[in-house]
Amino acid sequence: MVRCYKALSNPAPSCYNLHKVKTHVRRLRSGNGGSSSCAGDQHPQLESPGLAGSARGTPNRRTRFRLQFPQLALRRRLGQLSCMSRPALKLRSWPLTILYYLLPFGALKPLTRVGWRPVSRVALYKSVPTRLLSRAWGRLNQVELPTWLRKPVYSLYIWTFGVNMKEAAVEDLHHYRNLSEFFRRKLKPQARPVCCVHSVISPSDGKILNFGQVKNCEVEQVKGVTYSLESFLGPRVSTEELHFSQAPPGNSFQQQLVTKEGNELYHCVIYLAPGDYHCFHSPTDWRVSHRRHFPGSLMSVNPGVARWIKELFCHNERVVLTGDWKHGFFSLTAVGATNVGSIRIYFDQDLHTNSPSYSKGSYNDFSFISNNNKEGIPMRKGEHLGEFNLGSTIVLIFEAPKDFKFHLKAGQKIRFGEALGSL
Repeated sequence: MVRCYKALSNPAPSCYNLHKVKTHVRRLRSGNGGSSSCAGDQHPQLESPGLAGSARGTPNRRTRFRLQFPQLALRRRLGQLSCMSRPALKLRSWPLTILYYLLPFGALKPLTRVGWRPVSRVALYKSVPTRLLSRAWGRLNQVELPTWLRKPVYSLYIWTFGVNMKEAAVEDLHHYRNLSEFFRRKLKPQARPVCCVHSVISPSDGKILNFGQVKNCEVEQVKGVTYSLESFLGPRVSTEELHFSQAPPGNSFQQQLVTKEGNELYHCVIYLAPGDYHCFHSPTDWRVSHRRHFPGSLMSVNPGVARWIKELFCHNERVVLTGDWKHGFFSLTAVGATNVGSIRIYFDQDLHTNSPSYSKGSYNDFSFISNNNKEGIPMRKGEHLGEFNLGSTIVLIFEAPKDFKFHLKAGQKIRFGEALGSL
């Protein structure tokens, strides 16, 4: 049997850009292999550069047509029938993308050599229906557990997240009828003494992710990852509600929030883990005059994810409480997270979070100042303010004099009632 390798001469231009695809010819003819000499007189012999000097010897003319590398067929099977040479057209296959990231040893990495590109991890994570999953988790939390099942379930949760039940007002696990009641358990009065010396205390248990001055209208959610102050708080609330002096036109959003000369704007981010105490309290003596609710995604606010997704807090659902304290502007924002679609503010009965009726990208305002209430909602330091379900994040943004000092370290654990900073 004699083999002949014939390369295509002057191939027609193709939009598929097959990168020097070689076509080899092999035709099977009847007869024995010894009668192939006559075939050599009919077809000229051409050497393939890829097989020159092969141990098989000089190839002859008995050939067949075959495609050396099945790029075209593979691309068609993946669903891309358009021109492969256009970089803007990339195949986005969600099942393949999930397998690409899950399978070990880069099993699907060869697909990237034929034009396929996986969807980015961020885009893949954002496509998860976190709002729907959080609503389903909320329904599951409301299901009453049988008495015999409560202790095993809660004990597993306590062991997983390191919950200290000695601080709970009710230590008996059989007392909590469902997971929601267990998450929102109250503490003993002496478990969290409130610091009376410092002007600002921690509103909740948690971990300090970041703190410091607000610079260039940007706030750090974690070290090195920032988000826009205006995108996070939304447009400035009217001066009539906050009793602020009107800022000169043309000032930045950050300068508009600073009401007193010589003051600066500060921020502090506290992450509540699933095992932490889930209620939050007033961090100082202040007056709440306005509430703004941003429906949005419910992605995880774990520090690892916060480093991964820029402006994560601006994408997630959140409730912004704004008002003023003795030094000027003050705000507390409760940021929702996966399985934490329920954010409750005790004095705001009209607030309903993670509702299907809301649309992303919008916000809903509510003023606590009315004709009958000119002062808004006064809050005392340490007073109960609201609660989460499972865990989330608290963001404080407030105005204070330049000599305000934080008594914190990034990454430290903190408990409700401990000092954040003072003058």
